[in-house]
Amino acid sequence: MQLPSFPLRLTHILMTTLVCASFATPALAGSFDVEDGYGDGEVSEISRLYVDEQLVATFRLDHDHTSQTAHVETAVSRVNHSYALCGEITIRRPGGRIEIHQVSGEGVLHEPDGHHLVALGARNFTEFYLADPDDPNVVERHPGRSSLCAAPTS
Repeated sequence: MQLPSFPLRLTHILMTTLVCASFATPALAGSFDVEDGYGDGEVSEISRLYVDEQLVATFRLDHDHTSQTAHVETAVSRVNHSYALCGEITIRRPGGRIEIHQVSGEGVLHEPDGHHLVALGARNFTEFYLADPDDPNVVERHPGRSSLCAAPTS
């Protein structure tokens, strides 16, 4: 008795489609961690981390949540990655006055896989960037604000 070839052919087509679909999703090569911490004088902080122009983490910090770490996975085809940090930091001045600072920064991560990076603010909250305390060559900082963080104009 001969079985119809249709089910076998359909199975072959489905398997081929699944194999092709698996190639459409980027394979992951590695990962790194980014930690953001509550700074002196801060009341709250909300910041976003973009890697290769994709939002990969949002940090929400206050006196009850003083540190947060994000695990970031990287695509197999790249060893260097662009990054941008965007945020809003609310601080209390010594006299009790509250100030809200829009902060941003950007740069390039060079082979960050396996590293633990930290988000840092400097110069009275005018600089916001990533750093690796153990290997300064991992992060290349670009001066100025990140265009990725620009507020919408419309």
